[in-house]
Amino acid sequence: MKRALLILLCLLWTNLALAFDHGAWDSLLKRHVQPVRGGVATEVDYAGMARDRVALKAYLDGLAAVRNEEFSRWPKPERLAFLINAYNAWTVELILTAWPDVKSIKDLGTLFRSPWKKEFIPLLGATRSLDDIEHGLIRAKGVYAEPRIHFAVNCASIGCPALRPEAYTAARLEAQLADATRLFLSDRSRNRLEGGEFKLSSIFKWYGEDFERAGGLNRFLAAQGEALGLAETQRQALRDGRLEIDFLDYDWRLNRAR
Repeated sequence: MKRALLILLCLLWTNLALAFDHGAWDSLLKRHVQPVRGGVATEVDYAGMARDRVALKAYLDGLAAVRNEEFSRWPKPERLAFLINAYNAWTVELILTAWPDVKSIKDLGTLFRSPWKKEFIPLLGATRSLDDIEHGLIRAKGVYAEPRIHFAVNCASIGCPALRPEAYTAARLEAQLADATRLFLSDRSRNRLEGGEFKLSSIFKWYGEDFERAGGLNRFLAAQGEALGLAETQRQALRDGRLEIDFLDYDWRLNRAR
């Protein structure tokens, strides 16, 4: 009995030791991200983030210090929370490189390279781009298989799902992803039933394969019928493929505090 208890305590201690502290990022988000429109969207006080840039860079340095060997030993929720926070924090840092003279993240690209393909992020033993983090790590086939990450990663644009005003953590990841999904789908400016046709965010077009791998887009939407404001008959019409789906234009303007 004592030996089993000792092993259990050692395992618990190991997991605690492995956990990455996202407290600095959490504090920055709580200070500089404001929910708007009932929480379905947020605005970022980039001027405030700029004043706190030393703290942001210290957090980014902490992310960069994590070795791939260490990362690979973490439980899956810990790894996914780490990657979501890294994507969001480095996106804010990218905006700050041109602040205040930036109206859209797209302004930070060039004719030949989008801002998401810039390799400027030291992470897990390589210099990466935002695309590397999202597509190469978070969306890596057969690793996380979690379509709800598309409501958690934030591209600094009004059309994006809200930048959550708190850091993602392993302990609360399931609840946080569920809430981020609910909030985004509750936003009628980006997802709504209109004249018998579903008008959806272009996110569902760009990343349709992720939802198909998770059982299909229609079934995913039907399961989220409450957030979408659907009656049961409309949910069934979705499951049966009887509701036409169209995709809305994306708003790439900066999600800055007004």
